[in-house]
Amino acid sequence: MKQLFLLLVALPAAVFAQKGKPVVVKGQFHMAEQPNMIYLVHYETRKMITDSTEPVNGSFQFTVPVQEPSLSYLRARFARRDEEKGKYRYELLPLFLQPGVTTVTVRDSLKLATVSGSAAHKAYEGYMAAQKPDNDALQRLRRSYVAYREEKNETGMKLVESQMDSVDNHRKEKVVAPYLATHLQSPIALHVLRDYAGYDMDPNKIEPLFKKLPASSKAAPSGLLMKEKIEKAKATSVGNFALNFTQHDTLGHPVSLSSFKGKYVLLDFWASWCGPCRAENPNVVKAFQQYRDKNFTVLGVSLDRADGKEKWLEAIHKDGLTWTHVSDLKFWDNAVAKQYGIEAIPQNLLIDPTGKIIAKNISGEELQAKLKELFN
Repeated sequence: MKQLFLLLVALPAAVFAQKGKPVVVKGQFHMAEQPNMIYLVHYETRKMITDSTEPVNGSFQFTVPVQEPSLSYLRARFARRDEEKGKYRYELLPLFLQPGVTTVTVRDSLKLATVSGSAAHKAYEGYMAAQKPDNDALQRLRRSYVAYREEKNETGMKLVESQMDSVDNHRKEKVVAPYLATHLQSPIALHVLRDYAGYDMDPNKIEPLFKKLPASSKAAPSGLLMKEKIEKAKATSVGNFALNFTQHDTLGHPVSLSSFKGKYVLLDFWASWCGPCRAENPNVVKAFQQYRDKNFTVLGVSLDRADGKEKWLEAIHKDGLTWTHVSDLKFWDNAVAKQYGIEAIPQNLLIDPTGKIIAKNISGEELQAKLKELFN
């Protein structure tokens, strides 16, 4: 299982030339315990927005612009349960918005609310219901994984990781793919396509489906972004030559990928703040030490922040990462990460001496097996 840190992608400014249409979200809580604050998390222009309102007698209303059907979230805050710790109780409801009026009626809890007025949300409910058995299984496995991690039981963690991979593959291929094939005209088709594509998109699978979407969906902000992602995925697919770049190393010296031509290079995207990246680092160190004398090296690209340079350097030293490292310290706006369409870390590409990509996102035992195949 590849545990990843994900980002919310900022859409290009050109995508937002048109203004959004208004959607009204109104609701009523018919509960003994009433919330004291309601939040609506949605997307406006190029950023995530959180609006809030205090309900009056359980009633609330928001009016926000949307440019296309989009997944948002309603969050209700209830009175403090522990006055000393100052903690609130929260409930959450995913809400698929589209222009018009969406009504939310809450009787038992927000997560079990009745939603009407949004065809997109109705479609979303059907989509989520279709994959509920797999999602429930994944949730149980995540709890098991956390328990094993707290016990530092690596054998148990690896077993659960394998089980999670199996369940998620079943969800995508047996539920998401068939759903998408029969719902390409749905207002949530782009959302489902993004889910199916995942962080490591196979353009040969995704592009034919994208081309079958309605013209309005392809011209929507997320449609234009999906088209851009497909092009980046095609450009960085196995068999293509790696895109050249130049960034500064830890001492401020410029380093180009092309300077490594003639070697096998593992181009490794990571960050000091990324837990899964740090957990994978020992495997990369092992590979580097074993094959460094056989024309193999690693080039690390860090997605650390501008104020995190010291933590970046500390992580390199602490984890024993004795290869070349570069970064522009721009977090998710790292120029190389954007060039390669990186939306989750850790990720990597294995590049041969000619500069051709020969593998992507290989880690742990899979990385060892690939290097053994190459060098032994």
